[in-house]
Amino acid sequence: MAKAAVQFACVECGYSAGRWFGKCPSCGSFGTLQEEAPPPAPGTAKPKPLLRLVDVEAEEAARIPTGVAELDRVLGGGIVPASLVLLGGEPGVGKSTLLLTALAAISRERRALLVTGEESTAQVKLRAARLGGAERVEILAETELDAVCATLERERPDVCVIDSVQTLYSSELGSAPGSVAQVREAAARLLRVAKEAGVATILVGHVTKDGAVAGPRVLEHLVDCVLQFEGDRYHAHRILRAAKNRFGSTNELGVFEMTGSGLAGVPDPSELFGRTVAGEPGAAVACALEGTRPILLEIQALVAQTDLAMPRRVATGVDPKRLAMIVAVLGRHARVALGQADVFVNVAGGVRIDEPGADLAIAIAIASAARGSPVREGTAAFGEIGLTGRLRPAAQAERRLEECAKLGLVSVVAPAGTRGPGKPSIAAAETLRQAVKLALEEAPAE
Repeated sequence: MAKAAVQFACVECGYSAGRWFGKCPSCGSFGTLQEEAPPPAPGTAKPKPLLRLVDVEAEEAARIPTGVAELDRVLGGGIVPASLVLLGGEPGVGKSTLLLTALAAISRERRALLVTGEESTAQVKLRAARLGGAERVEILAETELDAVCATLERERPDVCVIDSVQTLYSSELGSAPGSVAQVREAAARLLRVAKEAGVATILVGHVTKDGAVAGPRVLEHLVDCVLQFEGDRYHAHRILRAAKNRFGSTNELGVFEMTGSGLAGVPDPSELFGRTVAGEPGAAVACALEGTRPILLEIQALVAQTDLAMPRRVATGVDPKRLAMIVAVLGRHARVALGQADVFVNVAGGVRIDEPGADLAIAIAIASAARGSPVREGTAAFGEIGLTGRLRPAAQAERRLEECAKLGLVSVVAPAGTRGPGKPSIAAAETLRQAVKLALEEAPAE
């Protein structure tokens, strides 16, 4: 019998080749290709009967509420039974704390199991005592994949959390835990167990230095839902997003605040991120839309003269390419001179926005900073900017206006044609130049 060929796989992107490379040809990382054990020989299996879709009986399984409203929002209403969810995030962002809080709430009515491979049971007990309410959560400290799968098949809990998938290993594979082969095998085995035993499983995944989920890309393809937990140690707030969701929208946003007793959901993020100081040049309120939730955000801008041949365009929380486009449209169609100035834009609170409806607020903040004129008190803005300087309407304008009214704003600068309930009042503008005039306290010089 011919000997199986040796394969080398990249631990960063999953690229495989028949020989070793110092630099991965796919992702460009150095020293990441590791030898991968050949897969076991395929066994013999009997064919199974086929079904027509019309004969399949699909039972509407009720979602399992996690007890964390912000997590339920991002998942689409709760955890779907027998589903596989992947949660990734930076070290220390609060992944284990969030999931232990959810398990504590689930355990009041259902069986909840925590499989920990990174911490001992005593360490988990200390965190549970700080959070409170997790007395009924069952725990298993195990990293051997066969033992974990056998336990799930025998116990069949309603929800199981694996913390983390990179710590699991199978003795059948010769590679180390966390390698491409081990992570791929662990995800495939857990997916099969979750579907056959009806266990809703949540996998905690490590991330690379670029913020992507570590391991092979096939890991994200196998699971039903991929969640990204964003934040850093310098901010008390965390953002939860869905990068993939087979059972709901990927546009929802969850906001959490790290407190002494764990993560607490922020039901009204507009109150948190949308407050500005009156009479301060360079600050504007944007009404962005994250999924079905409108959110008010403070956009801060700084314009400073520079002696550099190529002025800088620095964006934090905004796409740098979109910022460069907005600056170009401001200079060409709104007559805001920015050719010899550095432009810095920041979204307060560490939030990132990619929605084009925030373009107008970014432009107004930059114009306010460049001309030294503050935005009119109690004014917000939303709308998309075209390259011709004309404003395009933003989606779901009524919901945005309702959010502005809830925060007490009296006026909104929006593209012409925007209709609302009457409060706040709408200052309609057809072009960016008109919008800048309406938003600033002092009319710009012609």
